[in-house]
Amino acid sequence: MTEKDIKIEGEETVDAVDAENTENAEQTEATGAENEKSADKESEAEEKDPQVKAQEEIEELKDKWLRSVAEFENYRKRTLKERAELILNGGEKVITAILPILDDMERAIENGAKTDDPEVLREGMTLIHQKFMKTLEAQGVSKIETKDADFDTDVHEAVAMVPGMGDDKKGKVIDCLQEGYKLNDKVIRHAKVAVGQ
Repeated sequence: MTEKDIKIEGEETVDAVDAENTENAEQTEATGAENEKSADKESEAEEKDPQVKAQEEIEELKDKWLRSVAEFENYRKRTLKERAELILNGGEKVITAILPILDDMERAIENGAKTDDPEVLREGMTLIHQKFMKTLEAQGVSKIETKDADFDTDVHEAVAMVPGMGDDKKGKVIDCLQEGYKLNDKVIRHAKVAVGQ
C-alpha cells in the first residue's frame, strides 16, 4: 500500500467516523426531543393530576359538608319534637302521682254524705292532706319555713309591716299569710308574710 492509499483509507475511516458521529448526534437530538416531549407530557399530566385531585377533594368535602348539614337538620328537628313532647307531657309524672289523692278525695266526699260526724270528715281531710304533702315532697317540692325566721327577700314577700313588736321581733317573720314553696331548691312561690318593724 502506498502512502496515498493509506491516506485514502484514513480519510474514509475519518469520514466513516464523522458520518457515524453525525448519525449518533442526530439520534441523540431525536432522543432528546422525544425526552422533552415525554417530559412535557409528564408535566402536563402532573399539572392535570393535581387539578383532578383537587376536584376530587372538593367533591369529597362537599359531600361531607352536605351530610353534616343534613345530620344537623335532623338533630334540630328531633330536638324540637322532643321539646314539644316534654312541654305537653312533662307533668305526666306529677299528675300520675297525684291521681291516687284525687281518688281519696272522691271517696271522702262520697262517705261525707253518709255521716253527720264532723270529726270523721276532719280526720279524713287530714289524712288526705298528709298524703298529698308526702307526694309533693317525693316530687321535690318543699315548704318554705316561716316560723320565727329572719325575713329573707329570696324566699319571703313582705305584704305587711307590723309596728311595735319590740327589738327582738324586728326584721323577723311575725305571721305567714300564704305558704311558699320550693321545687328542688328553686323558689316557685314566695311565702307572703308580715314582718316586725
